Amino acid sequence: MKPFNVFPYNSNIDFMRMRVASLTVAAVLMFASIIAMMTQGFNFSLDFTGGVGVELRYAQKPNVDRVREQLVAAGFHGAEVQSFGSDHDLLVRLQTDDKKEGDQNKASSIGDAVARAASLQGNPATKRSSSVISAEVGKDLALNGMYAALFVIIGFLLYISIRFEKKFAIAATIGTLHDVIVCAGWFAISRHEFDLNVLAGILSVMGFSINDTIVVFDRVRENFRSLRLAPTDIMNKSVNQTLSRTVITSFVAFLTALALYLFGGDSLRGMAESQMIGIVIGTLSSIFISCALLTIGGLKVSKQDLMPKAKDHAELAKRP
Repeated sequence: MKPFNVFPYNSNIDFMRMRVASLTVAAVLMFASIIAMMTQGFNFSLDFTGGVGVELRYAQKPNVDRVREQLVAAGFHGAEVQSFGSDHDLLVRLQTDDKKEGDQNKASSIGDAVARAASLQGNPATKRSSSVISAEVGKDLALNGMYAALFVIIGFLLYISIRFEKKFAIAATIGTLHDVIVCAGWFAISRHEFDLNVLAGILSVMGFSINDTIVVFDRVRENFRSLRLAPTDIMNKSVNQTLSRTVITSFVAFLTALALYLFGGDSLRGMAESQMIGIVIGTLSSIFISCALLTIGGLKVSKQDLMPKAKDHAELAKRP
């Protein structure tokens, strides 16, 4: 597959020489994101805050983008509009200042106003129902999202510890956490709406990030079996050998997320945005951070760490 290599297979870019600068930049980005999340928080959507949901029915299939435009023009900013049930039904969800449960009269009046604003020329909207969406549901969703992230992280640690070695597992987890925190920090800084689709996008970033890291670590292990080089040189060579694969895979994945961002509609734009940011950060992480972490402090690897577990001490002694 050499004709498809973006970079020569035997390229020798000294990534390990830049490890201090790359790790410093990564640490700054991560801590800046943490501070932004702690001080500014997220602009949570209706999924997490609660509000009012209105079900509308049309005589003909409605133009969803046109409905959104009319709702914004009528003052319903931030309204979420999506298909619901059949092609003739829409679900409109919007935040309100008063989210008290049981205030059904207010929900009904809001629903009537939404139906009038969402009516299209020659295709009027009829309100089927309107109800208050509890904020307690949003809290449960946020808590479940946190549990999902912790479950994935623990799974990463166990899998990489079994397949590689504990130091590799810790380094991969730190790299993945960096990618997720920076991606989430972007939404805290930009104040872009944070909904369930964004949460799903961030969780998918974790999988993408760890996949790239495992590819590099696997090449590190293979090279150590066949090359007589210092561990730092082996890691540097491994990053170079997987560089084309990393860039090509990331580019194709980015194009997919970009298409989703441009043509997926407003409801999927947040997820696509989180995926695009995560792909870029995850690619840079697998190139500049993953192996660099294995050259510092307690994570610094030795030849014994890189040897296959099945090899005995006699064969280990044959290595330089």
